[in-house]
Amino acid sequence: MKDLLIRPAQLDELSSVEALLRGASAWLASRGIDQWQYPPHRDRITEALKQGVCFLAFEEGRPIATIQVDAFADPEFWTQEDDPTSALYVHRMAVSRDASGIGVGGRLLDWAAGHAASKGRRWLRLDAWKDNEGLHDYYTNAGFTLVRVVDLPHRRSGALFQRATGWVPA
Repeated sequence: MKDLLIRPAQLDELSSVEALLRGASAWLASRGIDQWQYPPHRDRITEALKQGVCFLAFEEGRPIATIQVDAFADPEFWTQEDDPTSALYVHRMAVSRDASGIGVGGRLLDWAAGHAASKGRRWLRLDAWKDNEGLHDYYTNAGFTLVRVVDLPHRRSGALFQRATGWVPA
């Protein structure tokens, strides 16, 4: 993999973000995993684009991955005891199938941790599908620690992970 350019996605790149998410959804379905088996949340993605918190990663000028990194701590998962403002949160990370297996996801997570540190945040956090053990292993191998699993009957997600960003208060 050559240089990876990561930058905020623009409103006119909504279709690129959606295509990456649909590709990830199809890949998951092909493996018998029911995660993300719905159309992308266009309204949420559009809002993230407007806020500048949805990013695209490019290799040789083509978008190969997307990640959303913002301050939204889902209140059903992250409690006041977690100090939600001490973190940025990863949502909707997807890598195109033709760029999978070469470390793009890991580089995105490293970039996101650095981005969080630059914003004065101690943690990079995410919630993952509760029963996707392969995904749990992926995040653990990427330096995340399982905080806990929140088991809500109306939510399939709820495996909460965090990783230190390296930020140290002055």
